[in-house]
Amino acid sequence: MLVLQLQFLLVLFLTNIMGEAQHVMQDAALMNYIDRRILSLENRLEKCNQDILDYVEEFRDFSKMVLSRLAGLNDYKTEVKSEVENLLTRVERAQRDIDYFGSVTDSNTCIEVGEDLVKQQLLEEAEEKRKLKLMLNTSCDHMLAGIKSLKIVKKTGDNHGSWMKDPGKKHTKIYLLNGSVNNVIFEFANIMTFMESNHTLKARRVILPFPWEGTGHIIYQGFFFYHRHGSLNEIIKFNIQKRSIADQMLLPGAGRIPAYQLSPSTKIDLAIDEQGLWAIHAEPETGGNIVITKINHITMAVEHTWDTSCNSKDAEAAFMACNTLYVVYNLPSGGTSRIQCVYDVLDAVNTYEIPAMHFPKRQGSHSTIHYNPKDKQLLAWGDGSQIVYKLHTKQK
Repeated sequence: MLVLQLQFLLVLFLTNIMGEAQHVMQDAALMNYIDRRILSLENRLEKCNQDILDYVEEFRDFSKMVLSRLAGLNDYKTEVKSEVENLLTRVERAQRDIDYFGSVTDSNTCIEVGEDLVKQQLLEEAEEKRKLKLMLNTSCDHMLAGIKSLKIVKKTGDNHGSWMKDPGKKHTKIYLLNGSVNNVIFEFANIMTFMESNHTLKARRVILPFPWEGTGHIIYQGFFFYHRHGSLNEIIKFNIQKRSIADQMLLPGAGRIPAYQLSPSTKIDLAIDEQGLWAIHAEPETGGNIVITKINHITMAVEHTWDTSCNSKDAEAAFMACNTLYVVYNLPSGGTSRIQCVYDVLDAVNTYEIPAMHFPKRQGSHSTIHYNPKDKQLLAWGDGSQIVYKLHTKQK
């Protein structure tokens, strides 16, 4: 009996031990399963984080590429707009030629032109001239008869550059602009300060947001007008005092060839006379002849354009004085500069009777010549020298 009881207790003991061992094995398997799941989730989270970092980096690269392309599109849009305007101008000129040839063809068919039609055309031409005279001050009645003398004020800077006063202001400030591509204007209190040997130390520096191109810029009534470097025909109006861009415009037809063959860096030459702001350039469609445009300096709008008979070949500079264009020619190797083509926009001057006018006592070339209507003088830049030419004028 006792043996049976002991056997029964032994069976119970072994059963309990086997049960606990089974529970331990199940717990170990569960822990192993949980560990594997957590490890899998950690790996997925790490991969997710890495994917996010990769996506962020890819998005940044893509954003940079898009911004770069957009900037390029803006530049391309400006160029395309300019080309479209140029094309429209050429189409208009072609249409005028077609109309002209059409009128010639009609005249060859022996159709008599009535007196009323002739009178109407004369009236229209007279009205056009009347409007131009109203736009341009007709009290400006003098013309250039010769160049009396020269004075070399200073010799400083590169072979190409320009210097000027502001004829629209009462102050005596002098402005120096060195080089055909630059963005720094040197402003001097007066001519004496400019003539000092260490002149740049006493100059006020005006930094432009965009550099200029060529030497055809001008300062008028506190604003700096210049051809923006890298653009085809963009003219910027810059407020010198506030140091900010006030306005800008595109000059139709300009910028494709140099305004003067002997000054290839200048595609657009801006000028000031008694009437205000002008632009001088050349166009392939005119056979390289010079075109002049009257610009409203306040609104930056084109008021009128004239195709002249003055060619840009062997020209080195030009200037406007009292509604009249004077083109300066020279030899490619340098020599005596001379004015031998004159164009008056109001036809008040018989340009064919004007003899060639030579610049006195100087061999070389000019990179720019600007007329100052306030002093009735020419301010020129020749081979790094700043020159003043006094003029002899007469009644038109």
